[in-house]
Amino acid sequence: MSSLLALLHDKAEAVTHLAVAFDNPIRSFRNTLFAGYKSDEGVPPELHAQFDLAEEAVRALGVTAWSMKDHEADDALATAAARWAAQVEQVRLLTPDKDLGQCVRGRHVVQVDRRQEKELDEEAVRAKLGVPPASVPDLLALVGDEADGIPGLTGFGEKGAATLLTAYGHLEAIPAEAADWKVRPRGAERLAATLREHREEALLYRRLATLVTDAPLKESLAALAWKGVPRGPFEALCNRLGVTSLKSRPKRWADPASL
Repeated sequence: MSSLLALLHDKAEAVTHLAVAFDNPIRSFRNTLFAGYKSDEGVPPELHAQFDLAEEAVRALGVTAWSMKDHEADDALATAAARWAAQVEQVRLLTPDKDLGQCVRGRHVVQVDRRQEKELDEEAVRAKLGVPPASVPDLLALVGDEADGIPGLTGFGEKGAATLLTAYGHLEAIPAEAADWKVRPRGAERLAATLREHREEALLYRRLATLVTDAPLKESLAALAWKGVPRGPFEALCNRLGVTSLKSRPKRWADPASL
């Protein structure tokens, strides 16, 4: 709660509308597509209980919590960005996850890593990953994404994959033969052979890395407007958790009539 309160009170962020998305459980439709995709297998029950508590804490601060069941938290963020970008001054995706780079649009939809104090617009995504946002799923398909359990293709590093995708944009556009490539990354013949042999796997990995922009979010944009911390639920949770020192932290209390 402390870090979220800091965000809500950050004048530089100037939060007007906000939601927090959770993977709860850590399992989605992607697990039916690929057995190796990340899941909650092996997660201790006591840690699962913390997920529910985290959602409760978010709601106690007057913030919408999206508890995703068949989709992932990142799908919720991608859906929100696609659905409401045209209606707001700027969408800020507060996560360092590489796959969210695909959602960045100019400076209108940006990715923010508050821990490292970095903001990534479209040019910054290109500088960091070597490809434009539209090619991020293709990049992750080739090089893999360990955090999500996407293995990628053997031999593809970020530099070589980025070189190919800068030239061709997407996997389908890369010629089968290295002799036909207009760029020559290191080990081109070997990379071309790997891609020919494992093209179907690469397309599957790209599907896994592609975020959904029509996830079932029932709230309207107006419902995401932050009106302040609801005193009753917040103080009750602080008392229950034994963190009474937090009760003096909120700088903006919600008007009970607005809840």
